[in-house]
Amino acid sequence: MKQNLLLRPLLAGLLSAWLASPALAQAPPSASPTPPPTFTPAVKEFIKVSAPVVALTDAKVIDGTGRPALLHQTVLLRNGRIEQLGPSKKVKVPAGAEVVNCAGKTLIPGLVMLHEHLYYTMPAGGLFNIAQMPYSFPRLYLAGGATTIRTAGSIEPQTDLAIQRLIGEGKFIGPDMDVTAPYMEEPGMDIPALNTVHGPADAAASTKFWADKGCTSFKMYMHATRADLAAVVREAHARQLKVTGHLCAITYREAAEIGIDNLEHGFMASSDFAPGRVADACDYPVARQGLLRQPANSPAVTDLIKYLISKKVALTSTLPVFEPYTGREVVLGGGLDALIPQLQERETKTWQASQGKDSASVALFKKEQGWEKQFFDAGGLLVAGTDPTGAGRTIAGYANRREIELLVEGGFTPLQAIQICTLNGAKYLGRDREIGTIEAGKQADLVLVNGDPEKDIRQLRQMEIVFKHGIGFDSPKLFESMKGKVGLN
Repeated sequence: MKQNLLLRPLLAGLLSAWLASPALAQAPPSASPTPPPTFTPAVKEFIKVSAPVVALTDAKVIDGTGRPALLHQTVLLRNGRIEQLGPSKKVKVPAGAEVVNCAGKTLIPGLVMLHEHLYYTMPAGGLFNIAQMPYSFPRLYLAGGATTIRTAGSIEPQTDLAIQRLIGEGKFIGPDMDVTAPYMEEPGMDIPALNTVHGPADAAASTKFWADKGCTSFKMYMHATRADLAAVVREAHARQLKVTGHLCAITYREAAEIGIDNLEHGFMASSDFAPGRVADACDYPVARQGLLRQPANSPAVTDLIKYLISKKVALTSTLPVFEPYTGREVVLGGGLDALIPQLQERETKTWQASQGKDSASVALFKKEQGWEKQFFDAGGLLVAGTDPTGAGRTIAGYANRREIELLVEGGFTPLQAIQICTLNGAKYLGRDREIGTIEAGKQADLVLVNGDPEKDIRQLRQMEIVFKHGIGFDSPKLFESMKGKVGLN
């Protein structure tokens, strides 16, 4: 029987709205699902769920969009993608599906974290230095719920690219990786592992070289000049690749004008307020003093925020690496026992010696939390990461969960904090159609938490299963396997 032609658009619209509604969202059938990699026995040991069809039943779902959580939901995963999301009473579990009872538990999207490294603080004599952690850190990132990371600065880019490949081939455990090229830094810091360039021509050549090798992001560092940044932006943008920066010689305003895509460390690396500043010269202590002098409700910071947003510059929150010592954990997120014994001793002694002596850091940290909230509330794209370097208290995986806790401490709701660490990161990477939220049709990157982080954000530490491409990895087992390993590899 022919349908009335006038009814067809109305019926099609109603059907689309029904399928897309949170009540019962269902993905269109996939024509050619990507087969999972062939995992090695060493990887399989940590896989808890691997069926082609998985039903996560009766869960609370925080979907990553910032919208209110959904209760008593069933999420169907098929061949690495989210097939359906809806009330458990309405979603039919397919015969043969592996069922995971999620009553009393919460599903959040896999974290998309944009300031991560595969290295850790390891001094070289009296000099600050960093050393690659190619085995422990990828595992810890995944254990901590990070299913996608950007390595925001590499010291061994060839190693990072190889790890990216090994993870994709099922030989290593870790997140999907957006690999950043070696730092774009002019001479000026005695860090043995740090890459340096000599002028904009060298910076441009380095950008071309590492883009051809497979790096997909670029990072300017503290002594890089405006001319260096312009050269890197020109070469990267010609390839539709993005540039971020931990700046000092360049102000945030100058960088935004040149065309940088992202600024690291919130406002902590801003030299815009340094008194007597000299162009293209880095004076970190003076820049820090300029920030300390800004009040929490600084009109100058507000004006800078408006300018950055007008230029569509994203801001990366990296609160863990700046967290004060006084009255807080030795290693953020509870990861002290992940370190080798010598490093446990080092960090504990430093922590003990620093108690009650970091009032300036406490004051600036609180202002930074407020400025990040102001940027977000004004419509800026706030993304997040951890930066496992600095004093050595910041460790992959543990710090990722801690970042979310610190966002909540700074005034964000749990739903907003999770959005910043999931959807916002995906948006910046241009991958929000694939990852970042729990929605039908998207890649099955999810984290099952034994508890309710909306009621108590620290319950995020109770991660049970981290699903990446629909494969469920045992989070506690991965953490356990790396105890006493960080500092070795």
